[in-house]
Amino acid sequence: MSNQWPGGVISKTPPTVSTAAASGVWTLTQQAGYQKLGQWPIAGIVFVDYLVVAGGGSGASNYQWGCGPGGGAGGYRTSAGASGGGGSAESQFAAVASTPYTVTVGAGGAGTAIGGNSGSNSVFATITSIGGGRSAYYQGGNFTGATGGSGGGGQQPASYGPGGGPGLGTANQGYAGGECTNAGAGYGVAGGGGAGSVGQTVPGNTAVGGNGGSGVSSSITGSSVGRAGGGGGTYGGGSGTNGTATDGGGAGGSGTAGTANTGGGGGGVAGNAGSASGGSGGSGVVIISSPVAASATTGSPTVTTVGANTVYVFNSSGSITF
Repeated sequence: MSNQWPGGVISKTPPTVSTAAASGVWTLTQQAGYQKLGQWPIAGIVFVDYLVVAGGGSGASNYQWGCGPGGGAGGYRTSAGASGGGGSAESQFAAVASTPYTVTVGAGGAGTAIGGNSGSNSVFATITSIGGGRSAYYQGGNFTGATGGSGGGGQQPASYGPGGGPGLGTANQGYAGGECTNAGAGYGVAGGGGAGSVGQTVPGNTAVGGNGGSGVSSSITGSSVGRAGGGGGTYGGGSGTNGTATDGGGAGGSGTAGTANTGGGGGGVAGNAGSASGGSGGSGVVIISSPVAASATTGSPTVTTVGANTVYVFNSSGSITF
């Protein structure tokens, strides 16, 4: 019995996993293949991979000097088979057949002329990613970036009083924003945190807008895509350098919005409050990859095939049943 394959199929050739059979009907070859992978859907359980990215937080403008920190990226959660590198991968989700699971795609935080807004959570079943934190802003003394999936950039108002720190990220979802350290006259402006790294911190007497933190790349859709980058900060107190952003974050300078369905943080903007709005955060996304085709979906997800799996990309809220 030395040639016996796990699952009871006697063969010298490893079985090829396929989902060609009708839903709920499994060949011995399929059973053996999924048992080898530890994914045999015993008692109606289907193990699926996922990527859940929340909406990003907005950037801001500074009431006094026209400098705006970047917003934090939306929280980023993914299973091991979906990560494609980076991040803290989690276990696959065990979906019960014939049970509908809610999918919520979080909106990005809206940029406003005074202040800003954090992003909204994205959810797949019991998996929740936290919306990105909005950046700090001068009006009302809100010098501290908001905590979120990734934190918003903090702002130090130099001679106007004690400054606030960066917004914090959520463990295993994202990083803190940068902050501006008070070092005399002038303003440095922090970048927002990303899912892959903290936002850039800059000295308070440096005419620099901090870069947004990096995001994380995933190949769950078949090609590597970076998402959940933090927004760049803007220096507007004269001649200076604006912060850059990657992986869906908005660059600093003119209040660039985070890219839709990436969870990127919004970029800061130069201009006193009331005359310019910080960049809005990018909306989130929920992506599910399953070895078994869903029996029903709502919300009109985009459906593709990647290898032996069916992949569902939700750019808006809905549900999925296996």
